[in-house]
Amino acid sequence: MTIKRGRGIASVNYPIGMNLGGDPSQALVHATPSGKFMVTLSSIDLGQGMKSVTRQVAAETLGVPIEDVYVDTADSDTGPHCMGSFASRGTHRVGNAVINAAEEARAVLLDAAAEKLEVNASDLETDGKGNIQVKGAPSRSISVMDASGAAQFEQGKTVSGRGIFFVPRNYPDPETGAMQPVTCYAHACTVVEVEVDDETGVVTMVSMKSAFEIGRAINPAMVEQQLVGGGWMGMSHALYETTEPYYPNRDHAPVDFSSYLMPGPGDICPIDLVVLERPAPDGPYGGKGPGEMCATPPIPAIANAIYDAVGVRVDELPITPEKVLRGIKGMSQTH
Repeated sequence: MTIKRGRGIASVNYPIGMNLGGDPSQALVHATPSGKFMVTLSSIDLGQGMKSVTRQVAAETLGVPIEDVYVDTADSDTGPHCMGSFASRGTHRVGNAVINAAEEARAVLLDAAAEKLEVNASDLETDGKGNIQVKGAPSRSISVMDASGAAQFEQGKTVSGRGIFFVPRNYPDPETGAMQPVTCYAHACTVVEVEVDDETGVVTMVSMKSAFEIGRAINPAMVEQQLVGGGWMGMSHALYETTEPYYPNRDHAPVDFSSYLMPGPGDICPIDLVVLERPAPDGPYGGKGPGEMCATPPIPAIANAIYDAVGVRVDELPITPEKVLRGIKGMSQTH
């Protein structure tokens, strides 16, 4: 028995969104009489942080404290249209829609404040703390709550905004087939080290090191959490998880979720991350979002590391000990 170590690398150029027939997302923003703001979406938070990111984007655009913004994604029948939470499109598409809606609502809010302060709306700014003030004269101010109340109860205005971000359908060139399906790409590179037992075929993860270029990290803590979770997910796809059983033969395969194999805490290796920020010109404050890309490069990197360790190229997931061992034995029989 020999424990052999190998190293593998994989890179990915990842499209943000999937424009196969036009890729729109919409958002609505409105103020309550108490000066709080509600962002209404049909873009569902699957646990990836959609609500947190859109809340931050809305607060930044409106110029109000983040605690004064709420996000409702309760019902796709009552919310504005969205293509869906897929294709790593959430931060980019929905974030832009929220900016557009928040800018429209902010304009109404400043108009209401301007009427109360008897100045032009262009002379006003928000302080990010819940107040609207005259530029260069912060003592002349009104709270967002009072301005919102004045709009609704005195001036007959709705402090609200509608926003859409739309990537129109792109058609391939009939001569060359070239097209532009998306507006920006994210990038990643992962290097993994593994140990392979050449007697049992068991693969042990030693380390995973990754660099991700995601535009701008709107919420750095959540980005790190998603990248670490994606690394674990990629490792699990590569070595453990499978859609088996393959009927009608269910031999040596899980048959239900009680026997579905996933890595436990002891199987997870240290993960080192570097996040590179290269803001996207058309992204919300430069953001693209890590999305599904965080689970993609570990899979081929692990396959390459196994090949580096024992010379076995497994091209079917998951890379189980049985497949590795069959590959090793097949090599010994041919030499």
